[in-house]
Amino acid sequence: MTKDIAAATTPERKAVQTVRAMAAVVGATFVLVGILGFVPGVTTDLDTITWAGHESGAQLFGIFQVSVLHNLLHLAFGVVGLVLARTVVGSLRFLLWGGVAYLGLWAYGVMVDHDHGANVVPTDQADDWLHLGLSIGMIFLAALGRGLLTPRAAARAPGHPTN
Repeated sequence: MTKDIAAATTPERKAVQTVRAMAAVVGATFVLVGILGFVPGVTTDLDTITWAGHESGAQLFGIFQVSVLHNLLHLAFGVVGLVLARTVVGSLRFLLWGGVAYLGLWAYGVMVDHDHGANVVPTDQADDWLHLGLSIGMIFLAALGRGLLTPRAAARAPGHPTN
């Protein structure tokens, strides 16, 4: 058991476990999506996948443009989420700052022409909307998780004046 759960009261323990579970589910989902990006049938036109860039013709679920780099980023982001989900503070930081990162990725996708060489991830309109939704969802989960915690647990969470 981690220190933040072992020292918790029963209601606090339940809240901490919920916050950690939220981050773990998000992280595991990203790992799964990263893997699925390499699976024929789940990813259409996999034979046209490129390392990076907008030229990749591969599409996860036939909707979201992916590349090898894009899939590896999903895998890495998911692994980071799973590692950070080991503690309540790490979980909240992953959800909050991961959400902020996806908000930045959404802005990048909206500003960069999808056929431009700067679109290295790559993103398309479907990705842009997904990134915005992920951003809102992750930031919401961070706020929800922070609200579930007792004042003692929240004092150890990101955004508290002493942190």
